[in-house]
Amino acid sequence: MIFVTLGTQDKSFTRLLEAIDREIEKGNIKDKVIVQAGLTKYSSPNMEILDLVSEDEFDKLIDQCDLLITHGGAGSILSGIKKNKKIIAAARLAKYKEHTNDHQKQIIKEFSNKGYILELRDFNSLGKLIEKSKSFKPKKFTSNTDNMIKLISDYIEEENHISWYNKYREVLLYLVFGGLTTLINIISFYILRKLNIKIYTSNVIAWILSVLFAFITNKLFVFESKNKKVRENVKEVISFFFFRVLSLIFDMAFMYVMIQIFTANEMLSKVISNILVIILNYLFSKLFIFKSQKE
Repeated sequence: MIFVTLGTQDKSFTRLLEAIDREIEKGNIKDKVIVQAGLTKYSSPNMEILDLVSEDEFDKLIDQCDLLITHGGAGSILSGIKKNKKIIAAARLAKYKEHTNDHQKQIIKEFSNKGYILELRDFNSLGKLIEKSKSFKPKKFTSNTDNMIKLISDYIEEENHISWYNKYREVLLYLVFGGLTTLINIISFYILRKLNIKIYTSNVIAWILSVLFAFITNKLFVFESKNKKVRENVKEVISFFFFRVLSLIFDMAFMYVMIQIFTANEMLSKVISNILVIILNYLFSKLFIFKSQKE
């Protein structure tokens, strides 16, 4: 059996599955093929395709396979190396929008040079590489392999193969959506005040609207929480709103102090308060709400 794993990347890697499909059609692959596709959407009568599998099921599939074909994720490669499996690895490339950079090429190259795996560069030569794998004897796993992965990661980091955007993507997206959330809050507050609705009532309504927007954007785009379990999703929602209530209390208290005690301008107080709330909410979301959900 051939086990194919594409990891849990949020970007598609159909290029690899199409290459495997072609080899099955040519008759170069006669074994059963099971695919852990992650978020890659692909359909084929030639393969058994699974989205995500449990850790135990993943380990069983690696145990059972005669050949592991994987993307260039260090974790996926190491899972096969530890079990002394024959591995063919193909890098996700930025030019095909399969990743944000090409660091998987460096990871695969290092493992290949040390004799642990076979590297697939030309997808049209997959059939030949599969044939080569039959006589390939991978280097056995040793305790220092984990250290090698760290060295590879450090090398990639030092040589700036991980893009600046990729490193700070989460914070940048949070600032963008945080800014939009603040804009919704302030505009809603302004409109409600123009309608002569009481200041603190306006503040609460504006907060509710902005929190709904913030939860959706934080979950889907910033922290990329991909929970499918209802219980975990409910827990996430409750946690999110609990901490947003805390930030609302802070917001209300800050507004009261600024306006009633220091007699500051309403809108100026609102803007300053929202800047502080953005910082608080990022820390709450990062540390207590979505930290275990981002893949």
